[in-house]
Amino acid sequence: MNSADLGRRVGVPSTALFTDQYELTMVQAALKAGTASRRSVFEAFTRRLPEGRRYGVVAGTGRVLDAVENFHFDDEMIGFLRQQDIVDEPTLEWLAGYRFSGDIWGYPEGEVYFPGSPVLRVEGSFAECVLLETVILSILNHDSAIAAAASRMSAAAGGRRLIEMGARRTHELSAVASARAAYVGGFDATSDLAAGFRYGIPTVGTSAHAFTLLHDTERDAFRAQVDSLGRGTTLLVDTYDVAEAVRAAVEIAGPELGAVRIDSGDLLLVAHRVRQQLDELGATGTKIVVTSDLDEYAIASLAAAPVDAYGVGTQLVTGSGHPTCSMVYKLVARAGTADADAPLVPVAKKSLGAKSSVGGRKWAARRVDEGGVAEAEVIGTGAVPEGLLGRELLVELVRGGAVVAREPLEAARERHVSARAGLPMSAMQLSRGEPVLGTEYV
Repeated sequence: MNSADLGRRVGVPSTALFTDQYELTMVQAALKAGTASRRSVFEAFTRRLPEGRRYGVVAGTGRVLDAVENFHFDDEMIGFLRQQDIVDEPTLEWLAGYRFSGDIWGYPEGEVYFPGSPVLRVEGSFAECVLLETVILSILNHDSAIAAAASRMSAAAGGRRLIEMGARRTHELSAVASARAAYVGGFDATSDLAAGFRYGIPTVGTSAHAFTLLHDTERDAFRAQVDSLGRGTTLLVDTYDVAEAVRAAVEIAGPELGAVRIDSGDLLLVAHRVRQQLDELGATGTKIVVTSDLDEYAIASLAAAPVDAYGVGTQLVTGSGHPTCSMVYKLVARAGTADADAPLVPVAKKSLGAKSSVGGRKWAARRVDEGGVAEAEVIGTGAVPEGLLGRELLVELVRGGAVVAREPLEAARERHVSARAGLPMSAMQLSRGEPVLGTEYV
Protein backbone atom coordinates (compact mmCIF):
# COMPACT_ATOMS: atom_id res chain seq x y z
CA MET A 1 0.00 0.00 0.00
CA ASN A 2 1.51 3.36 -0.97
CA SER A 3 1.39 6.49 1.19
CA ALA A 4 -1.42 8.07 -0.82
CA ASP A 5 -3.62 5.02 -0.18
CA LEU A 6 -2.64 5.05 3.47
CA GLY A 7 -3.65 8.70 3.83
CA ARG A 8 -7.09 7.94 2.36
CA ARG A 9 -7.52 4.90 4.60
CA VAL A 10 -6.96 6.99 7.71
CA GLY A 11 -9.54 9.46 6.41
CA VAL A 12 -9.94 13.19 6.77
CA PRO A 13 -12.95 14.78 8.55
CA SER A 14 -14.94 17.56 6.91
CA THR A 15 -12.81 20.64 6.31
CA ALA A 16 -15.73 23.00 5.62
CA LEU A 17 -15.33 25.08 8.78
CA PHE A 18 -11.58 25.49 8.33
CA THR A 19 -12.47 28.80 6.78
CA ASP A 20 -13.03 32.48 7.52
CA GLN A 21 -16.54 33.82 8.01
CA TYR A 22 -16.28 36.30 5.17
CA GLU A 23 -16.00 33.46 2.65
CA LEU A 24 -19.57 32.50 3.55
CA THR A 25 -20.92 36.05 3.72
CA MET A 26 -19.46 36.73 0.26
CA VAL A 27 -21.31 33.68 -1.02
CA GLN A 28 -24.55 34.95 0.52
CA ALA A 29 -24.17 38.38 -1.09
CA ALA A 30 -23.15 36.90 -4.45
CA LEU A 31 -26.13 34.52 -4.43
CA LYS A 32 -28.48 37.44 -3.79
CA ALA A 33 -26.80 39.54 -6.49
CA GLY A 34 -26.92 36.74 -9.06
CA THR A 35 -23.12 36.67 -9.50
CA ALA A 36 -22.30 33.57 -7.45
CA SER A 37 -22.36 31.26 -10.48
CA ARG A 38 -20.08 33.36 -12.67
CA ARG A 39 -17.19 31.26 -13.94
CA SER A 40 -14.06 32.35 -12.06
CA VAL A 41 -10.35 31.62 -11.83
CA PHE A 42 -8.43 31.97 -8.56
CA GLU A 43 -4.67 31.56 -8.22
CA ALA A 44 -2.49 30.96 -5.17
CA PHE A 45 0.92 32.61 -5.35
CA THR A 46 3.36 34.65 -3.32
CA ARG A 47 4.53 38.12 -4.23
CA ARG A 48 7.93 37.55 -2.66
CA LEU A 49 9.95 34.80 -1.04
CA PRO A 50 10.81 35.04 2.67
CA GLU A 51 13.67 37.46 3.16
CA GLY A 52 16.95 36.01 1.99
CA ARG A 53 15.50 32.78 0.59
CA ARG A 54 16.53 31.82 -2.94
CA TYR A 55 13.69 29.44 -3.84
CA GLY A 56 10.47 28.06 -2.41
CA VAL A 57 9.24 24.47 -2.25
CA VAL A 58 5.67 23.43 -3.03
CA ALA A 59 4.35 21.14 -0.30
CA GLY A 60 0.93 20.22 0.97
CA THR A 61 -0.63 19.56 -2.43
CA GLY A 62 -1.75 16.09 -1.42
CA ARG A 63 -3.32 17.53 1.75
CA VAL A 64 -5.07 20.20 -0.33
CA LEU A 65 -6.63 17.46 -2.47
CA ASP A 66 -7.87 15.73 0.68
CA ALA A 67 -9.25 19.03 1.98
CA VAL A 68 -11.13 19.80 -1.23
CA GLU A 69 -12.52 16.28 -1.42
CA ASN A 70 -13.76 16.50 2.16
CA PHE A 71 -15.12 20.06 2.04
CA HIS A 72 -18.83 19.63 2.75
CA PHE A 73 -21.29 20.91 5.35
CA ASP A 74 -23.03 18.30 7.47
CA ASP A 75 -26.22 18.84 9.45
CA GLU A 76 -24.37 19.78 12.63
CA MET A 77 -22.32 22.42 10.83
CA ILE A 78 -25.40 23.86 9.14
CA GLY A 79 -27.07 23.97 12.56
CA PHE A 80 -24.11 25.88 13.99
CA LEU A 81 -24.18 28.42 11.17
CA ARG A 82 -27.93 28.86 11.65
CA GLN A 83 -27.65 29.23 15.41
CA GLN A 84 -24.89 31.82 15.09
CA ASP A 85 -26.81 33.66 12.36
CA ILE A 86 -23.76 33.60 10.09
CA VAL A 87 -25.69 33.48 6.81
CA ASP A 88 -29.34 33.40 5.75
CA GLU A 89 -31.51 30.38 4.98
CA PRO A 90 -31.08 30.40 1.17
CA THR A 91 -27.32 30.36 1.68
CA LEU A 92 -27.56 27.56 4.23
CA GLU A 93 -29.57 25.53 1.73
CA TRP A 94 -26.88 26.14 -0.92
CA LEU A 95 -24.09 25.21 1.49
CA ALA A 96 -25.86 21.98 2.50
CA GLY A 97 -25.52 20.75 -1.07
CA TYR A 98 -21.99 22.04 -1.63
CA ARG A 99 -19.43 19.87 -3.36
CA PHE A 100 -16.61 21.37 -5.38
CA SER A 101 -17.28 20.59 -9.05
CA GLY A 102 -14.58 22.65 -10.73
CA ASP A 103 -11.02 22.10 -11.91
CA ILE A 104 -7.69 22.59 -10.16
CA TRP A 105 -4.25 22.83 -11.75
CA GLY A 106 -1.03 23.42 -9.88
CA TYR A 107 2.69 22.92 -9.53
CA PRO A 108 3.21 19.26 -8.59
CA GLU A 109 4.24 18.67 -5.00
CA GLY A 110 7.99 18.90 -4.46
CA GLU A 111 8.50 21.38 -7.30
CA VAL A 112 10.26 24.67 -6.57
CA TYR A 113 8.59 28.05 -7.07
CA PHE A 114 9.42 31.76 -7.21
CA PRO A 115 7.65 35.12 -6.76
CA GLY A 116 4.52 35.19 -8.90
CA SER A 117 4.51 31.45 -9.63
CA PRO A 118 0.85 30.32 -9.95
CA VAL A 119 1.36 27.48 -7.51
CA LEU A 120 -2.33 26.55 -7.61
CA ARG A 121 -5.11 27.55 -10.03
CA VAL A 122 -8.72 26.89 -9.01
CA GLU A 123 -11.52 27.20 -11.59
CA GLY A 124 -15.28 26.96 -11.20
CA SER A 125 -18.12 29.19 -10.09
CA PHE A 126 -17.20 32.13 -7.89
CA ALA A 127 -19.08 30.70 -4.93
CA GLU A 128 -17.57 27.22 -5.01
CA CYS A 129 -14.03 28.53 -5.50
CA VAL A 130 -14.04 31.34 -2.94
CA LEU A 131 -15.07 28.94 -0.17
CA LEU A 132 -11.77 27.06 -0.55
CA GLU A 133 -9.50 30.07 -0.08
CA THR A 134 -8.72 29.80 3.62
CA VAL A 135 -8.16 26.05 3.86
CA ILE A 136 -5.97 26.01 0.74
CA LEU A 137 -3.80 28.86 1.99
CA SER A 138 -3.62 27.37 5.48
CA ILE A 139 -2.16 24.15 4.08
CA LEU A 140 0.12 25.59 1.40
CA ASN A 141 1.55 28.36 3.58
CA HIS A 142 2.41 26.00 6.42
CA ASP A 143 3.64 22.98 4.51
CA SER A 144 5.64 24.91 1.92
CA ALA A 145 7.40 26.86 4.68
CA ILE A 146 8.43 23.64 6.43
CA ALA A 147 9.49 21.99 3.16
CA ALA A 148 11.64 25.01 2.24
CA ALA A 149 13.43 24.84 5.59
CA ALA A 150 13.84 21.07 5.18
CA SER A 151 15.28 21.54 1.70
CA ARG A 152 17.90 24.00 2.96
CA MET A 153 18.82 21.60 5.75
CA SER A 154 19.00 18.72 3.30
CA ALA A 155 21.35 20.70 1.06
CA ALA A 156 23.50 21.57 4.07
CA ALA A 157 23.58 17.94 5.23
CA GLY A 158 25.23 16.85 2.00
CA GLY A 159 23.62 13.43 1.86
CA ARG A 160 23.80 12.63 5.56
CA ARG A 161 20.64 11.26 7.17
CA LEU A 162 18.07 13.73 8.55
CA ILE A 163 15.49 12.92 11.21
CA GLU A 164 12.47 15.15 11.90
CA MET A 165 11.78 15.30 15.63
CA GLY A 166 9.82 18.49 16.27
CA ALA A 167 6.44 17.11 17.37
CA ARG A 168 6.80 18.47 20.90
CA ARG A 169 7.55 21.97 19.58
CA THR A 170 4.31 22.61 17.71
CA HIS A 171 0.57 21.84 17.68
CA GLU A 172 -0.10 18.12 17.56
CA LEU A 173 -1.79 18.28 14.14
CA SER A 174 0.82 20.67 12.77
CA ALA A 175 3.43 18.15 13.86
CA VAL A 176 1.99 15.54 11.50
CA ALA A 177 1.82 18.00 8.61
CA SER A 178 5.35 19.19 9.40
CA ALA A 179 6.74 15.67 9.27
CA ARG A 180 5.08 15.13 5.91
CA ALA A 181 6.42 18.41 4.49
CA ALA A 182 9.89 17.71 5.86
CA TYR A 183 9.89 14.34 4.11
CA VAL A 184 9.04 16.06 0.83
CA GLY A 185 11.87 18.53 1.46
CA GLY A 186 14.51 15.84 1.95
CA PHE A 187 14.28 14.42 5.48
CA ASP A 188 14.56 10.66 5.81
CA ALA A 189 12.49 9.82 8.88
CA THR A 190 10.33 11.23 11.66
CA SER A 191 9.89 10.56 15.35
CA ASP A 192 6.13 11.20 15.06
CA LEU A 193 4.13 7.98 14.93
CA ALA A 194 0.97 9.69 13.68
CA ALA A 195 2.91 10.87 10.62
CA GLY A 196 4.21 7.36 10.09
CA PHE A 197 0.74 5.88 10.41
CA ARG A 198 -0.99 8.44 8.18
CA TYR A 199 1.62 8.89 5.45
CA GLY A 200 3.93 5.88 5.62
CA ILE A 201 6.98 7.96 6.57
CA PRO A 202 9.75 5.88 8.23
CA THR A 203 9.77 6.38 12.01
CA VAL A 204 12.67 6.19 14.45
CA GLY A 205 13.35 6.66 18.16
CA THR A 206 14.91 4.91 21.12
CA SER A 207 15.27 6.72 24.45
CA ALA A 208 15.59 10.07 26.22
CA HIS A 209 17.66 11.23 29.18
CA ALA A 210 14.75 10.31 31.44
CA PHE A 211 15.36 6.64 30.68
CA THR A 212 18.97 6.90 31.83
CA LEU A 213 17.99 8.85 34.96
CA LEU A 214 15.36 6.23 35.79
CA HIS A 215 18.03 3.60 36.37
CA ASP A 216 20.51 3.39 39.23
CA THR A 217 23.45 3.66 36.87
CA GLU A 218 24.00 4.61 33.24
CA ARG A 219 25.29 1.08 32.58
CA ASP A 220 22.02 -0.35 33.90
CA ALA A 221 20.09 1.89 31.51
CA PHE A 222 22.25 0.90 28.53
CA ARG A 223 21.97 -2.79 29.40
CA ALA A 224 18.18 -2.55 29.69
CA GLN A 225 17.93 -0.82 26.30
CA VAL A 226 20.24 -3.25 24.53
CA ASP A 227 18.48 -6.24 26.08
CA SER A 228 15.15 -4.88 24.83
CA LEU A 229 16.02 -3.31 21.47
CA GLY A 230 19.14 -5.19 20.43
CA ARG A 231 22.73 -4.24 19.72
CA GLY A 232 21.74 -2.12 16.74
CA THR A 233 20.01 0.44 18.97
CA THR A 234 21.10 4.06 19.47
CA LEU A 235 22.36 4.91 22.95
CA LEU A 236 22.21 8.46 24.32
CA VAL A 237 25.67 9.18 25.72
CA ASP A 238 25.63 12.74 27.09
CA THR A 239 23.61 12.37 30.30
CA TYR A 240 26.73 12.41 32.51
CA ASP A 241 30.25 11.96 31.15
CA VAL A 242 30.41 11.32 27.40
CA ALA A 243 33.70 9.40 27.36
CA GLU A 244 32.60 7.10 30.16
CA ALA A 245 29.24 6.58 28.47
CA VAL A 246 30.80 5.65 25.13
CA ARG A 247 33.10 3.17 26.83
CA ALA A 248 30.17 1.59 28.70
CA ALA A 249 28.03 1.53 25.57
CA VAL A 250 30.59 -0.45 23.58
CA GLU A 251 31.35 -2.78 26.47
CA ILE A 252 27.66 -3.62 26.83
CA ALA A 253 26.58 -3.72 23.19
CA GLY A 254 29.90 -4.69 21.66
CA PRO A 255 31.28 -3.34 18.39
CA GLU A 256 27.90 -4.07 16.78
CA LEU A 257 26.39 -1.06 18.60
CA GLY A 258 24.22 0.73 16.05
CA ALA A 259 24.75 4.36 17.02
CA VAL A 260 25.35 6.85 19.79
CA ARG A 261 23.49 10.13 20.12
CA ILE A 262 24.98 13.41 21.32
CA ASP A 263 22.50 16.05 22.45
CA SER A 264 24.60 18.78 24.06
CA GLY A 265 27.97 20.51 24.20
CA ASP A 266 30.29 21.59 21.40
CA LEU A 267 28.98 19.12 18.84
CA LEU A 268 31.92 19.56 16.46
CA LEU A 269 34.51 18.86 19.14
CA VAL A 270 32.55 16.13 20.89
CA ALA A 271 31.77 14.32 17.63
CA HIS A 272 35.47 14.12 16.74
CA ARG A 273 36.37 12.80 20.20
CA VAL A 274 33.56 10.24 20.16
CA ARG A 275 34.52 9.02 16.69
CA GLN A 276 38.11 8.54 17.76
CA GLN A 277 37.05 6.71 20.90
CA LEU A 278 34.62 4.44 19.05
CA ASP A 279 37.29 3.52 16.52
CA GLU A 280 39.82 2.80 19.26
CA LEU A 281 37.27 0.53 20.95
CA GLY A 282 36.73 -1.37 17.72
CA ALA A 283 33.24 0.04 17.07
CA THR A 284 34.19 1.38 13.67
CA GLY A 285 30.74 0.77 12.25
CA THR A 286 28.88 2.57 15.05
CA LYS A 287 27.18 5.74 13.77
CA ILE A 288 27.06 9.15 15.43
CA VAL A 289 23.77 11.03 15.61
CA VAL A 290 23.70 14.66 16.79
CA THR A 291 20.72 16.67 18.01
CA SER A 292 20.31 19.90 20.05
CA ASP A 293 18.53 22.87 18.43
CA LEU A 294 20.00 22.36 14.98
CA ASP A 295 19.17 24.45 11.92
CA GLU A 296 20.68 24.62 8.43
CA TYR A 297 23.53 26.81 9.60
CA ALA A 298 24.46 24.49 12.47
CA ILE A 299 24.25 21.52 10.11
CA ALA A 300 26.53 23.25 7.62
CA SER A 301 29.02 24.03 10.39
CA LEU A 302 29.24 20.30 11.13
CA ALA A 303 30.13 19.33 7.56
CA ALA A 304 33.68 18.45 8.60
CA ALA A 305 32.56 16.52 11.68
CA PRO A 306 32.34 12.70 11.66
CA VAL A 307 28.55 12.86 11.97
CA ASP A 308 26.26 10.33 10.28
CA ALA A 309 22.82 11.80 11.04
CA TYR A 310 21.15 14.93 12.33
CA GLY A 311 17.97 15.16 14.39
CA VAL A 312 16.15 18.47 13.94
CA GLY A 313 13.16 19.77 15.87
CA THR A 314 12.21 23.35 16.71
CA GLN A 315 13.85 25.15 13.80
CA LEU A 316 12.37 22.75 11.28
CA VAL A 317 8.74 22.83 12.41
CA THR A 318 8.85 26.65 12.64
CA GLY A 319 10.24 27.06 9.14
CA SER A 320 13.69 28.05 10.41
CA GLY A 321 12.60 31.62 11.05
CA HIS A 322 9.97 31.77 8.31
CA PRO A 323 6.82 29.87 9.43
CA THR A 324 4.75 31.03 6.45
CA CYS A 325 5.30 31.64 2.74
CA SER A 326 2.86 34.58 2.60
CA MET A 327 0.92 32.97 -0.25
CA VAL A 328 -2.31 34.68 -1.29
CA TYR A 329 -5.37 33.44 -3.19
CA LYS A 330 -6.63 36.00 -5.69
CA LEU A 331 -9.37 36.19 -8.28
CA VAL A 332 -7.53 36.72 -11.57
CA ALA A 333 -10.29 36.17 -14.13
CA ARG A 334 -14.08 35.89 -14.20
CA ALA A 335 -16.94 35.77 -16.67
CA GLY A 336 -19.13 38.81 -17.17
CA THR A 337 -22.34 36.79 -16.85
CA ALA A 338 -23.53 33.50 -15.42
CA ASP A 339 -23.63 32.00 -18.91
CA ALA A 340 -21.37 28.93 -18.99
CA ASP A 341 -19.95 30.06 -22.34
CA ALA A 342 -19.29 33.65 -21.29
CA PRO A 343 -15.64 34.60 -21.95
CA LEU A 344 -13.28 35.17 -19.06
CA VAL A 345 -12.21 38.73 -18.31
CA PRO A 346 -8.85 39.32 -16.56
CA VAL A 347 -9.20 41.09 -13.19
CA ALA A 348 -6.59 42.21 -10.69
CA LYS A 349 -6.15 44.18 -7.51
CA LYS A 350 -4.52 47.55 -8.24
CA SER A 351 -3.82 48.81 -4.74
CA LEU A 352 -0.95 51.03 -3.71
CA GLY A 353 2.37 49.56 -2.68
CA ALA A 354 3.40 45.96 -3.19
CA LYS A 355 -0.02 44.30 -2.88
CA SER A 356 -1.12 44.60 -6.51
CA SER A 357 -1.47 41.46 -8.62
CA VAL A 358 -1.41 40.43 -12.28
CA GLY A 359 -4.71 39.48 -13.87
CA GLY A 360 -5.49 36.67 -16.25
CA ARG A 361 -5.55 32.85 -16.24
CA LYS A 362 -1.87 31.96 -16.26
CA TRP A 363 0.47 29.24 -17.38
CA ALA A 364 4.04 28.89 -16.12
CA ALA A 365 7.18 27.33 -17.57
CA ARG A 366 10.84 27.23 -16.63
CA ARG A 367 13.37 28.29 -19.23
CA VAL A 368 16.71 26.48 -19.12
CA ASP A 369 20.10 27.23 -20.64
CA GLU A 370 22.08 25.01 -23.00
CA GLY A 371 23.35 22.98 -20.06
CA GLY A 372 19.83 22.27 -18.81
CA VAL A 373 20.14 24.61 -15.82
CA ALA A 374 17.10 26.77 -15.05
CA GLU A 375 17.54 30.45 -15.88
CA ALA A 376 14.06 32.00 -15.55
CA GLU A 377 10.49 31.40 -14.37
CA VAL A 378 8.28 32.48 -17.26
CA ILE A 379 4.59 33.26 -16.69
CA GLY A 380 2.01 34.21 -19.29
CA THR A 381 -1.70 34.41 -20.09
CA GLY A 382 -1.74 33.73 -23.83
CA ALA A 383 -0.29 30.90 -25.84
CA VAL A 384 2.82 29.22 -24.52
CA PRO A 385 5.81 30.22 -26.68
CA GLU A 386 7.12 27.42 -28.85
CA GLY A 387 10.48 27.39 -27.06
CA LEU A 388 8.77 26.61 -23.75
CA LEU A 389 6.40 23.89 -24.94
CA GLY A 390 6.99 20.77 -22.90
CA ARG A 391 8.40 22.76 -20.01
CA GLU A 392 5.07 23.87 -18.55
CA LEU A 393 4.91 23.51 -14.78
CA LEU A 394 1.20 23.24 -13.95
CA VAL A 395 -0.39 19.80 -13.95
CA GLU A 396 -4.03 18.81 -13.70
CA LEU A 397 -5.01 17.89 -10.14
CA VAL A 398 -8.83 17.98 -10.09
CA ARG A 399 -11.20 17.63 -13.05
CA GLY A 400 -14.92 18.26 -12.62
CA GLY A 401 -14.56 17.97 -8.85
CA ALA A 402 -12.78 14.59 -8.99
CA VAL A 403 -9.16 14.20 -7.91
CA VAL A 404 -7.09 12.92 -10.84
CA ALA A 405 -3.52 13.26 -9.60
CA ARG A 406 -3.00 11.35 -6.38
CA GLU A 407 0.53 10.05 -6.00
CA PRO A 408 2.74 8.41 -3.38
CA LEU A 409 4.61 10.81 -1.12
CA GLU A 410 7.83 9.30 -2.44
CA ALA A 411 7.05 10.78 -5.85
CA ALA A 412 6.96 14.31 -4.41
CA ARG A 413 10.17 13.68 -2.49
CA GLU A 414 11.95 12.44 -5.61
CA ARG A 415 10.57 15.33 -7.66
CA HIS A 416 12.05 17.83 -5.24
CA VAL A 417 15.51 16.29 -5.53
CA SER A 418 15.26 16.64 -9.31
CA ALA A 419 13.83 20.16 -9.24
CA ARG A 420 16.49 21.43 -6.84
CA ALA A 421 19.23 19.82 -8.91
CA GLY A 422 18.03 21.78 -11.92
CA LEU A 423 18.60 25.15 -10.25
CA PRO A 424 21.82 27.18 -10.48
CA MET A 425 24.40 26.17 -7.89
CA SER A 426 23.95 29.47 -6.07
CA ALA A 427 20.53 28.20 -4.93
CA MET A 428 22.33 26.03 -2.38
CA GLN A 429 24.08 28.96 -0.71
CA LEU A 430 22.83 29.64 2.81
CA SER A 431 23.85 33.29 2.73
CA ARG A 432 21.00 35.74 2.21
CA GLY A 433 20.26 36.60 -1.38
CA GLU A 434 17.66 37.28 -4.02
CA PRO A 435 15.60 34.52 -5.68
CA VAL A 436 17.94 32.41 -7.80
CA LEU A 437 15.57 32.75 -10.77
CA GLY A 438 13.92 35.92 -11.99
CA THR A 439 10.23 35.93 -12.89
CA GLU A 440 9.34 37.05 -16.42
CA TYR A 441 5.81 37.89 -17.57
CA VAL A 442 5.04 37.46 -21.27
